[in-house]
Amino acid sequence: MAGIDETRRFLPVNIAVLTISDTRTLATDKSGDVLAERIATSGHRLVARAIVRDEADAIAAQLRDWIADPSIDCVLTTGGTGITGRDVTPEAFDRVLEKRIEGFGELFRMLSYQKIGTSTMQSRAIGGVAKGTYLFALPGSPGACRDGWDDILRFQLDSRHRPCNLVELMPRLQEHLKTEAA
Repeated sequence: MAGIDETRRFLPVNIAVLTISDTRTLATDKSGDVLAERIATSGHRLVARAIVRDEADAIAAQLRDWIADPSIDCVLTTGGTGITGRDVTPEAFDRVLEKRIEGFGELFRMLSYQKIGTSTMQSRAIGGVAKGTYLFALPGSPGACRDGWDDILRFQLDSRHRPCNLVELMPRLQEHLKTEAA
């Protein structure tokens, strides 16, 4: 049965939050605030937070900086996952991801369907891994950030979640580098 095993030790994850928006500031970033609050409440560490414009080059550059930072285990983005001309977060992710976590977007849309119906098809939420760092792109609404965290990420980023979780895989995310170096 899936759930939190209280007999296991909780391991905090270092998380960065990136808001993608042409209009938001730190003072008006409600979605970033939702993620920051939930990260802290869950016992994790918010180690960086930024806002970049809806421009693939700028998004990819910030992602690369955080991927290269050994103190960051996971990057959560909010915004830019829709289908309008300015929504380019998935395209920026494609520039940096080594592996996609297809199930994240699929699960997000399945859960979102229960709340917003067929409108969920407009979301291009995506997840993946790059150089040992998890990356997850959520839509830009506070509700979508709450849903993504509360229904998926809160569990998968908790080392006590059974039968498995993303935290226990972290030491193995760069195994391919050891093989290539040998």
